[in-house]
Parts: sequence; C-alpha cells; structure tokens
Amino acid sequence: MPRTPDTAHGPADAGRRSVLLSAAALALTASGCSGPATRSPQLSAPTASGSAPGSATPSAAALPHTTPWRPNAADVDPQVKLRAVQLIEALGTWRPGGGRVAKARAKVTALGLHGALADQAGPLLSGADEAVLQVIDAQYGGILTNSASVLVVCRQWTRSGGGPVTAGGTTVDVRLSRAQPRWSVTALHPAAPGPASSALSDTARKILADHRISLPPASAADIRSGAVHPTALTALLRLAGSYRIDVSVVRSGHPLDVFGTSRPSDHPLGRAFDVWRINGRPVVAASTPRSLIESFMRDAAAAGSYNVGGPVQLGGGATANQFFSDATHHDHVHAGFNS
Repeated sequence: MPRTPDTAHGPADAGRRSVLLSAAALALTASGCSGPATRSPQLSAPTASGSAPGSATPSAAALPHTTPWRPNAADVDPQVKLRAVQLIEALGTWRPGGGRVAKARAKVTALGLHGALADQAGPLLSGADEAVLQVIDAQYGGILTNSASVLVVCRQWTRSGGGPVTAGGTTVDVRLSRAQPRWSVTALHPAAPGPASSALSDTARKILADHRISLPPASAADIRSGAVHPTALTALLRLAGSYRIDVSVVRSGHPLDVFGTSRPSDHPLGRAFDVWRINGRPVVAASTPRSLIESFMRDAAAAGSYNVGGPVQLGGGATANQFFSDATHHDHVHAGFNS
C-alpha cells in the first residue's frame, strides 16, 4: 500500500508512541562549506563511521581535539540550529569529574534553559571521567514559525582514569519553540537504535563496509540492528555506486511522526534515509551545484524512492508527490520507500 509522502511539518509528536516501540525493537555564519560545521573538525583520534553508542572499541589515543559546530550562512534559520547544537555540545563535553547529571543541569541553566533537560540527555551523559563531543551535522526534523525539531548528529569520545579512549556518539532530536530573545529548547529525544542483529543481510554488510557511505554512529547502529528495510538498503548501496554519500539519519533519532501531523514518518519504520552531503558538498550550502542535488534526487527516485525531498523542487516524477521541497528539506535530501 502506498504511504503518505513525508511533506507536512508542524508541532511534532508529544512522545514516543507505543505502536512504534515494537518497530524499534525490530529494529553565523560560516566562511567555508565543508565538514560537519562548514569546515572539518580537527580530530587527533580515529573516527570510524561505524562507531555507535555502547559498541565502540577502546583506543589508547588521547581524547580528540574538537571544534564548535557553526551553521551555514545559507540555512533557513541558523539561530535555531545553533541553539540546539550548543546545548548538545555542552551536555556531551566535560573535564574530569564533570559527567554527572547535577553538573550537567548547571551547564544547561547557564545557557538560559531549564536544567531538567539534562535528565533527558540519555547516552550523552555517562560515568566516564571526561568526554569530548563533535557535532557532525544538524538538520531539521521540521521547522515552522513557532516550533522546530533539529536533529543533532554527533560523535563522542570518553575516557576514565587516564585509561583508553572509547568512541561512540548518537543523534538527538532537539525540540524547540520560539521565544525571546532566543529560541528555547523544550525536549530532547536521543536515538535508540536497538541491539545489533546476529543475522545481517549481505546488503547491510556491504553498506557498513563501503567507504563511499559515511554513517554517523546512530545510523550505523540502525544498519547493524537489521531494522532497516531492504528497499532502503538496496537504494543506498546503488546510489553509492555514483556518489560519495554522507548520511545524517536513517531510522533512530528522527521524529516518529511527520513534523506537525499524526502521520507516521518513514524513518522510524526503517523505510527512509537522509543525506546531508553529496560528493563532499553540503546540501545546504549555496555553493553546492543545484545540478548535483537534482541529479542525486532523480537517481534516488530511480533507485526506488516514492518520496524524494530536498532544496530543489523537481517535476517529472512517476507520481504527483514523488518529488517535493520545503523549508525542512532545505538542508538535506530525504528518500522514503513504500516497503
């Protein structure tokens, strides 16, 4: 049965609904235009794209040097993203002895936000002595006049007692509402990819090993969980034959419903993926050729996506809704699949 396209956006779902918990169980300005912020972070430790919360391999290297993320000047509303990112950076980084909820609350309060948000930080806080966090990308899960969802995609490295460094990371759905003088954060929803499957498909294994597909921690864990539908996996692998792809979100860490509606999104069902950078060019950047984005969107449709969204409104789809564009998809390309 065809699914409703992922095109409407507004105040998001109030919480994680039980009907999708079972599916989960199955499962400003910047001068440059490359890297997680508009430039690449300076990292002194390995950052394998397959790293995921709770499954990273310890390393003897020092904690990496990270850089603050900054939104692209071409963004729809750079301040919304910056507000969300600064909170995640504060929660996920601490000096020895600082990774406790009480201290995290104080840091949140210092940002002019409610300290109780620290209680929703999930995997960002741990018993480790020290940690650093690097934001890879921040994309919209939805943006309206007075509400927004910003998906903050990040890596995190922790260390205790001068021991080895452990690499991890997550994606956090940060909910915001318009306020003065700045947007206010109202809730945090960290990704919950679920355990790794013991019987991955060949396609999933190929994606995890493909150097042309860059997967952040939560997305890599989604693939390893076995909860991503074969049609989405096949399309992603096919696209990697022609493009270098930086994925932002697959299944976990995305709003359960299409933002502002009660319609389930394809993402939590494992039937969609989002791409924030193509051939090293951020989708949001004004300097990225529109022809590159258009080509990628058309190739995503040819690979089987019934619902392709991005910053370019295309015509000529197999159906009236196969291609769409709106403010939410100004910063990434969405590819959704019927089954």
